[in-house]
Amino acid sequence: MPRTPAHTPAAAAPVVERDLKPATALDRLPRVVDLLAARAAEHDRDGTFPYQGVEAVHEAGLLTLTIGQRYGGPGAGLADTVQVLARLGRGDASVALLTANTLLHHAEQARTAPWPAALYRRLLTESRRGPALVGTLRARPGRPPAVTAHWHGDAWQLTGRAAHCPGAEALAWLAVEARTEEQLPRTGWFLVRADSPGLEIDPAADQLGLRAAAGHDVLLDGARVGTDAALLPRTPAPAAHPLTAAWRQLAVTAVLLGTARAALDWSAERLRGSTAHRRPVGELDARLTGAEELVHGLAARTDADPAAAERAPTVQLLAARTAADTVQQALTLAGSAGLDRRHPLERHLRDTLSLRTQLPAEDAVLDALGQALLGN
Repeated sequence: MPRTPAHTPAAAAPVVERDLKPATALDRLPRVVDLLAARAAEHDRDGTFPYQGVEAVHEAGLLTLTIGQRYGGPGAGLADTVQVLARLGRGDASVALLTANTLLHHAEQARTAPWPAALYRRLLTESRRGPALVGTLRARPGRPPAVTAHWHGDAWQLTGRAAHCPGAEALAWLAVEARTEEQLPRTGWFLVRADSPGLEIDPAADQLGLRAAAGHDVLLDGARVGTDAALLPRTPAPAAHPLTAAWRQLAVTAVLLGTARAALDWSAERLRGSTAHRRPVGELDARLTGAEELVHGLAARTDADPAAAERAPTVQLLAARTAADTVQQALTLAGSAGLDRRHPLERHLRDTLSLRTQLPAEDAVLDALGQALLGN
């Protein structure tokens, strides 16, 4: 089905934020989280996109929090971003993940400006008019991109099918990782308007968790991308920047921790007054608090010293394990009620499982750590 964007592009404008202080946006978080939580079960049950929730995040200034100050934005760092995403994860993990994906693009633009100036001004204008979600279609680790880019006439043509794109039906832009069909193929990023001819959405998603994120497949059949929207390296195999990877790993982990915290809070309320459950609930709270401190602490350190980003794979692995274990144990403590669809705990469990697929595989992280120590 063709994708119709929610917002029509207008003339470029340099300023998107009415309120340039991250602290003010953070003050609005509790109200937004409550709104997300109130509709999360409905969207999860029906598999419907949370337009109202995304709108609320945007209106609170949270969807544009990481737009750089040189572009007229708040310029929030990783610590504020992690804080926001952890809180949003308590309300609705799907909305939190969609928010994370967009915030990461703005943050990267503030650091390294990969988007061409004209295209980014266009995105800023759309962000000023309403929620302008940005999605990413990246290759699976260790595999070539599912999308190829062929030079035809005066533009690149993208062809391929990318599975499970969060927010596919409501995105304004997509950053598509593709491999060129050149004599020396290169892998790079192509910035594509979501309403471009040759781009369609296959609404076949029926995922276990993060159902409101509407992770449909994206079909590209000769979608044209000009040279101004092609972010291609000069060498065939560019290395990923560790700071970019750290932002994504800690952002997604923050959503995961927020979901786990919501699960523990529900179980604790369910067990309120039970003296037999004090110690196991206290144990879960202690472990989860430790994981939260790890992620928030590393985010703050990375803001102060980007070299700290090298610790992100280890921290996200430990925190993700703790989050997953917290939800599992919270369900065990709650008993059969925890699996009742009338309660949120089973949704938190499914969302937790799905969120972990958004992070690097444990085997890959551990192998890299071991290789660094053993030198082989």
